[in-house]
Amino acid sequence: MSTVIEQPVEARLVAAAPRMPSIPAKLRYDRSDPFAVRMTFPAPATLEGVEVCWTFSRELLAAGLHGPEGCGDVRVRPYGYDRTVLEFHAPEGTAIVHVRSGEIRRFLQATSDLVPVGLEHLQLDLDHDLAELMRDAC
Repeated sequence: MSTVIEQPVEARLVAAAPRMPSIPAKLRYDRSDPFAVRMTFPAPATLEGVEVCWTFSRELLAAGLHGPEGCGDVRVRPYGYDRTVLEFHAPEGTAIVHVRSGEIRRFLQATSDLVPVGLEHLQLDLDHDLAELMRDAC
């Protein structure tokens, strides 16, 4: 079984200039980092003209399907019948995208099939990570 899940999603950038009707973003989950998800935007959709990847918690993404969540750089909330809003706050500005909630639910189900919610800690090798930290400290 694969340890990584990648799912393309169609994101609609709100107030984009120049106007882009949709962005082929990608959601990614890696069993080796079981609490996190990543959302990647292609270079043409960013101000800098380079691919941009945001990392945030799987829990935030799931909770944001049901109500407003987040108070930091990434915020998630439902919008209408089947849309979810993701806000990405950076010093350069804020990007607001709409994604179909069904796409997010499908992605979250696949991540849960790989690593069930609540059992993420079983994927961590704390002894190995601590040994690496100690090795680097010497």
